Amino acid sequence: MKSITVNNLIKTYGKEKVLAVDDVSFDVDHGEIFGLIGPDGSGKTSIFRMLTTLLLPDSGSARIEEFDMVKDYKKIRHILGYMPGKFSLYQDLTVEENLQFFASVFNTTIEENYDLIKDIYIQIEPFKTRKAGQLSGGMKQKLALCCALIHKPKVLFLDEPTTGVDPVSRKEFWVMLKRLKKQGITMVVATPYMDEASLCDRIALMQNGKILSIETPENISNSYPDLLFEVKAGRTSQVLKALENFDQKKNVYAFGEFVHLSVDKNINFNIHSIEEFLKNNGFENIEVKAVKANTEDSFIQLLSHENN
Repeated sequence: MKSITVNNLIKTYGKEKVLAVDDVSFDVDHGEIFGLIGPDGSGKTSIFRMLTTLLLPDSGSARIEEFDMVKDYKKIRHILGYMPGKFSLYQDLTVEENLQFFASVFNTTIEENYDLIKDIYIQIEPFKTRKAGQLSGGMKQKLALCCALIHKPKVLFLDEPTTGVDPVSRKEFWVMLKRLKKQGITMVVATPYMDEASLCDRIALMQNGKILSIETPENISNSYPDLLFEVKAGRTSQVLKALENFDQKKNVYAFGEFVHLSVDKNINFNIHSIEEFLKNNGFENIEVKAVKANTEDSFIQLLSHENN
C-alpha cells in the first residue's frame, strides 16, 4: 500500500487550455522523501495544489493514504501538512500566536504535539513574541514548518521550501526533514535546486508539465548514457562558444566555472582531442578531465533528448 498514488493527472488553465500538468503519474512510499525537481513553470506547484485539494484536475485521479483526492477532500485535509513556497502566515501575529492559531484550526494545542516540533520550536522559541513579518528568512521558514506540522500530519507537502534562504538555513532545513522522516512522515518536496535532489529518496525530474524520469538520485546519475568531461581554459563563455563547434560533442553547457562536454560513449574517443581542439583555437592553460554525471547533468541530458 502506497502513501500517495497519482494516475494520469492533467491540468490546463484559461480559455486557451494552457497545459500545466501533462498526464503525470507517480507513487510515494510511506515515510519516503519524494522530490519533484524542475525549473519554474514545470508543473510542480499545480501538482501540489491538486494533491492538497486546492485545485480540481481536468482529468486523472490520486489517492492519499487511501483517500480519494476529490471525494474525500475533507478527510485528506486533516492528514496533510502544506508549506507553500511563499511565506503565507499572518505577518502581524507573533510567532506564538501563529502557532496557536494553526493548532486551534485543527482542534489541538502546541503542547499536545510538542514532541514532533520540539527540535524546530527550540530554535524559534527565543523569538516567540516577535511578529512573523519581522523574522529573518530562515526563521520564517522554521515557523512555517512548525505550523504545517502542528496537527501531526501523515503526509507533508513542501513547495520550494528553501527558495530565498541562505545556504546555512537550507542545510539546516534538510537536517530537520531527515529527522521528520525518522518519525514516519511521508514528504513530497518541490524544488528547483538540483543539489537538493540528492537529499531525497527518489526524485521525479520535470519539465513542461511532464515527468521525464523517476528514480533514486544515484540511479539517475548512474544511468547517464554518455562520456562526460569537465573543461576549463579561461573565460567560461569563450570556451563554451568554441566547444559548440567541436565535431564529436553531443551536448555542451556551462557548469559553474567549468564547461561540461558530453560525447557518445560508443565511439572511439580520445580525451586529448578536446585539448588539441582548444589549442588550435588559441586557448592556453587547458584542463580536461572525465567526471561522473550528477543529477543536473542527467536532467540536461534528458531535456536535450526530449527536445530532439
